[in-house]
Amino acid sequence: MRVYDSFGPNPRALRIFLLEKGLELPTETVDLLGGENRATAYTAKNPAGQVPALELDDGRVLAETVAIFEYLEEKHPMPALVGGTPEERAETRMWTRRVELNITEHLYNGFRFAEGLEMFKTRLPVIPEAAAGLKATVQKRLAWLDGLMEGRTFVAGDRFTIADIVLYCALDFGGSVGQPLDPACGRVARWMARVAERPSARASLHPMSDAVGAKG
Repeated sequence: MRVYDSFGPNPRALRIFLLEKGLELPTETVDLLGGENRATAYTAKNPAGQVPALELDDGRVLAETVAIFEYLEEKHPMPALVGGTPEERAETRMWTRRVELNITEHLYNGFRFAEGLEMFKTRLPVIPEAAAGLKATVQKRLAWLDGLMEGRTFVAGDRFTIADIVLYCALDFGGSVGQPLDPACGRVARWMARVAERPSARASLHPMSDAVGAKG
């Protein structure tokens, strides 16, 4: 297997996952900032042009971050980051879906349509006039999540899961590109601090993060 890695919150999420699992996989770096992920050599493997991607031993390529998590969890079930029982797995998937639909997709598009517009306007459809509304939606849904975090150590309860990984990487990135967490979301802030203390959170930052000025 081979990981196609780059700077960015989703590649970072996979790096955290691998670190938490204690997995080391061969890696090939893709220059996301330079647009290499949109070049023919890469889109021939992954037509969506997304990073990260995982090339399997038979040549097939998995390109959705959560799908990669699920595949690797089945191959390496411990420690469980999706879940050890059908109930745990369903709960993790529920929360991961909620995080993506309510928060992270809006956060990423808010960035692409505003601060990241110059980079993304030639790569995908952009709607600059939607940026402010998307960012406001993120804050409203974070306030919603904050109300649900009472008594929870992690997003899905007492277990650290892929839901935490997806959300943490998005919020850490967002805080560095003009979408800081509202201080009123105290429970989410404390959760962020707990995740930030994990060795995987520190070790997963891309070497380019300081130069770029963003957490990816």
